[in-house]
Amino acid sequence: MKKHIQLFSFCYAICCFCAAQEIKMYKTFGGARFEMDTVTLSTKQVLEILKVKPIAYEEFKKAKVNDNLAGVLGFSGALLVGVPVVTAITGGEPEWTLAAGGVALLLASIHFNRIFKARAYHALELYNTKLSTSIRPEFYFSGTGARLVIRF
Repeated sequence: MKKHIQLFSFCYAICCFCAAQEIKMYKTFGGARFEMDTVTLSTKQVLEILKVKPIAYEEFKKAKVNDNLAGVLGFSGALLVGVPVVTAITGGEPEWTLAAGGVALLLASIHFNRIFKARAYHALELYNTKLSTSIRPEFYFSGTGARLVIRF
């Protein structure tokens, strides 16, 4: 019985130590890479770790939805672009409207991928810092307009 208590105490200490470490996010071309110390984490593992802080967990869940949507749109778009290209290479008559639709889906997936990166970064900021009520103003400029986004 004593060994079970010692084993449980050891596992609990390891879990607390892991939860106290900082998670870093590195943006890549196709998405993001997450690391804790020198260990690379998947998005599912990061989601499990973030359950300690509910605000960061909810923000990362929203980011994960955008990541899944970007993956589906990107795969579908690549498939729609690839079919006419392969048809043209094999000597058939390609349907270029499929390729145009595929390009539109690829462009939409890039947009959702950018949203994923921004939300994931914000969730990791919430996890890595102590939860305080800080106001983060962000300015966005586009064309002839501008907007101000304030996050609490």
